[in-house]
Amino acid sequence: MTTKTAPSKKKSGDAATFGKDTYLRWFKEMLLMRRFEEKTGQLYTMQKFGGFCHLYIGQEAILAGMITAIRPSDRIITGYRDHAHPLVLGTPPKNVMAELFGRITGTSKGKGGSMHYFDKGRNLFGGHGIVGGQIGLGAGIAFADKYRGEDHVTLCSMGDGAVRQGILHETFNIAMTWKLPVIFIIENNEYAMGTSVERTSNVHDLYTLGESYDMPGEPVNGMRCEDVHTAIAKAAAHCRAGNGPYLLEIKTYRYRGHSMSDPQKYRSKEEVEEYKLQDPIEDVRRKLLTNKWATEAELEAMDEAVKAEVGEAVKFAEESPYPPVDELYIDVYKQKDYPFVKD
Repeated sequence: MTTKTAPSKKKSGDAATFGKDTYLRWFKEMLLMRRFEEKTGQLYTMQKFGGFCHLYIGQEAILAGMITAIRPSDRIITGYRDHAHPLVLGTPPKNVMAELFGRITGTSKGKGGSMHYFDKGRNLFGGHGIVGGQIGLGAGIAFADKYRGEDHVTLCSMGDGAVRQGILHETFNIAMTWKLPVIFIIENNEYAMGTSVERTSNVHDLYTLGESYDMPGEPVNGMRCEDVHTAIAKAAAHCRAGNGPYLLEIKTYRYRGHSMSDPQKYRSKEEVEEYKLQDPIEDVRRKLLTNKWATEAELEAMDEAVKAEVGEAVKFAEESPYPPVDELYIDVYKQKDYPFVKD
């Protein structure tokens, strides 16, 4: 398979359009995601925590570009490759790490784990382990906002494998009928677990899946923060204007396996290395250096600071207590309804 990304619509004016502060933010956000995930992979192989573990390495430009294009009040919902989402939304890394470790100080008090991150205060509605389950939920969140007359947009992300679920078509139909303010984002990293898009569908341009519902859509180069920001800002404006949903196929690539147990025999090492030439962190690094917005030493210092922050998060997680037994019944059952639960 040859590498593919969506065409970039703007390059020459990127620096003038976004400026120093935005590029520095993108660099730091992506560094945090990358270093956190690298450490997570290492800890998983050391059996520091169990369960499934899906890393976001290689896809960081999607969330970095997203966060500068939306409002803090907008809603986020995604699938199970979700460690990076709370990080970019501002959740302290120590609490994100503690959730992986199953500790009470985690974002879901240690009961959600790798695939179920939530942060109500930052409008993160999960992390969902059921493939495609978040699609209908995302439309539901958008419906609630529209019903209440609130000016929010919901960004509902899914993988290229999740679009094969029937709920996508049911949701697309009702979202367009009711003109819900939701951006459906397909994070197309080319492989649903280990099966390429070409082997699962006759339609390879996934952004066209909304056409039978008259839903506008477009492809986006997910290896460039600039392209992601521009596309999401456009889609959000479309939704806020009352025009209904928008579909983005953000073309990206994961450098690691589908999960930590994936032997990756379905793709070649050469293919992975070819995609790494488009690495979004290195792309932003080059622009910072070219425009003299930062020196090599300054960028290295940022990297070291991020690594230290991740190291502190690990220490915090390891030193945090596990949830008490009583937590088994909290947030799940109502004590008054279940007399077998002791006071």
